[in-house]
Amino acid sequence: MVSDRPQRPSLPPPVARDPSRPTALDGVRVVDFTHFIAGPYATMMLADFGADVIKIESAEDGDGFRNYPPYLGDESVPYLWANRGKRSVGLDLKSAAGREIALQLAASADIVIENFSTGVMQRLGLDYEAVRARNPEVIYCSVSSYGRHGPFANRIGFDPVVQAESGFMAMNGFPEREPVRAGPSMMDISTALMTCNALLAAVVARQRTGQGQYIETTMIETAINLLGNFSLAYLATGESPSRFGNVQTTAAPVGTFEAKDGQIYLACANDRTFQRLATEVLGMPELVSDPRFAGSAARRENRQTLMDKIAEVFRDQPRTQLLARMHEAGVPAGAVRSVGEALNGPEIAHLGLLSEIPHRSLGTVPNVGLPIHMSGTPLADPVGAPPLGADTDQVLRDLLGLSDSQLAELAAQGALGAARRASHSEPQSGS
Repeated sequence: MVSDRPQRPSLPPPVARDPSRPTALDGVRVVDFTHFIAGPYATMMLADFGADVIKIESAEDGDGFRNYPPYLGDESVPYLWANRGKRSVGLDLKSAAGREIALQLAASADIVIENFSTGVMQRLGLDYEAVRARNPEVIYCSVSSYGRHGPFANRIGFDPVVQAESGFMAMNGFPEREPVRAGPSMMDISTALMTCNALLAAVVARQRTGQGQYIETTMIETAINLLGNFSLAYLATGESPSRFGNVQTTAAPVGTFEAKDGQIYLACANDRTFQRLATEVLGMPELVSDPRFAGSAARRENRQTLMDKIAEVFRDQPRTQLLARMHEAGVPAGAVRSVGEALNGPEIAHLGLLSEIPHRSLGTVPNVGLPIHMSGTPLADPVGAPPLGADTDQVLRDLLGLSDSQLAELAAQGALGAARRASHSEPQSGS
């Protein structure tokens, strides 16, 4: 019987890095106290750049993102997406011994990063001042929703809530409908990008000055930045921009059109592009001289009339033929694709963005790489996100020089979690 369930796509292995070329962050150590997306995605990029990222997780249940579906085997796909290339250390930060181990690891780091709720790291004795006392040159980064001080410092923030509060949601959707959130976690991911930029800048600054520093990034400020030019438009005019759906307020024709067998998104932003569209694609050169469409302002004013004319031409023609004509004419346009169609696109295969990478418990897992290609310091060879606590003993041996007997003592003290404590509390055979 043939199954109706979707099949996992077959992916190639990643392109191997030239071992004679170093990574950009070779020798940089990151101790990572982050969870979910905004922090982990930032540290994942640092791992891709070659940093040794040591992820500190609760020894009992790990990063909460491990509980998000779907799953490959016992591993969460969202967790796999945001945590490749790291090492996982499982600690019980509620125990004094666990906190002390975490502080020793932070003292060995170039970068320490956290995204707990405000006040948590202070209560644990792992805040910037505590770490800096042992590691004066540390770069310490705190990622939060609304900042560590101010009226919202103690509020819990989630991506769609920040989308709503920043005005971002108010700009998405159609004007006659309710505001719509972006599907992907845009604020988390963009905050991760901002955070990675800040950390890389701090690494360069420390190379120049010899000094570390405290860094703070916030989701709400990132969200305001993602409003793009519309934030400054409000500051310049006092008028809040409204939703405009798939069109564009500054140019026409821009929007979604139905072809015979699928949708097309067309972005015609200036007079020259419109002239090519009218003459070489639509076969309607008279539109160029029509006073209703002769300039950008006129096209905006008569947008719907123009869009209707284009829609009439497009609706009876195959999408591939229309796109081929537009691309040949230099008119920006593309197919409106599903996620699957996009990931299976020929340009994605050519760029090598997708691959199947090794994973310690699953054998291999699918991977979406960074959109970065560096000739002199290529990205690290990708390795799947670590199973919970898989590197605890090795990291504590390598970084802190602990012996097997010291690890056993820590386990008995509860520093490595309840399971490890129980295993070291049971009577040994023959005793």
